Amino acid sequence: MKAPPRLQPLIEEGLIDTVVRQLMSGKEAMVFVVHCTNDGVSETRCAKIYKEATHRSFRQAVDYTENRKVKNSRSARAMAKGSKFGRQEQEAAWQSAEVDALYRLAAAGVRVPKPYNFLDGVLLMELVTDAHGDAAPRLNDVAFTPDQALQHHRTLVAEVVRMLCAGVVHGDLSEFNILLALDGPVIIDLPQAVDAAGNNHSQRMLLRDVGNLRDFFGQFAPELLGTDYGPEMWHLYQSGLLSNETVLTGRYERTQADVDVGSVMREIDDARAEESARRLRMAGA
Repeated sequence: MKAPPRLQPLIEEGLIDTVVRQLMSGKEAMVFVVHCTNDGVSETRCAKIYKEATHRSFRQAVDYTENRKVKNSRSARAMAKGSKFGRQEQEAAWQSAEVDALYRLAAAGVRVPKPYNFLDGVLLMELVTDAHGDAAPRLNDVAFTPDQALQHHRTLVAEVVRMLCAGVVHGDLSEFNILLALDGPVIIDLPQAVDAAGNNHSQRMLLRDVGNLRDFFGQFAPELLGTDYGPEMWHLYQSGLLSNETVLTGRYERTQADVDVGSVMREIDDARAEESARRLRMAGA
């Protein structure tokens, strides 16, 4: 197919040979399947072209970008003022956050698409495939047996632990941004990833991420619905006791100090917004 204008710079730089087809188009990005030559070997990868993220609310953007570093004080001032330049810088920071998170998590052994390059708002990365070599489906497009649901849930909880030990919280983890590859689940879509220690909302986001996994796989294995992996995980992390080898029980005894009414109300608001976004995604599909 004809290469989109946004991919032309990557072709000119020799990073892409040809564009095969469009894989998907969402609110945040368009993804294309491309062919690349690496050390004389042709490989199939994907190119993610970011769109301007006008659909994110200001409150959500502030939550996710809290304590993110920007390249200089001028950019920081412009972002705070909301000027045109500031919005451009904010969008660039939002995009680079996914690139940074991918490299950081890949180095920590988390199963995410391998990043190869980032140029002019285009992320070139691994194409995650299924057993037939086709683009892997999202979890929401797959039905599971109880045993499969338990296995994939166990795998993904371990991945979330590995992410947390690397200091990263996904922030928007659900069945819509996890692919089912030949070798198991792969976590995608990380522009909203936050620093676990530096963001005041990271606990709430982690609990929501783990809760989303529980609720989705609980449709196939109802025994998961009574588990509390999120609070248990966060408690161990805060106590400095969480590691990649930690064996979680899924049980956590809450104390009165755990109850934060403000956070609960905010979580309700986020759940409503997430449900609205979910319906839009389903309608688009």
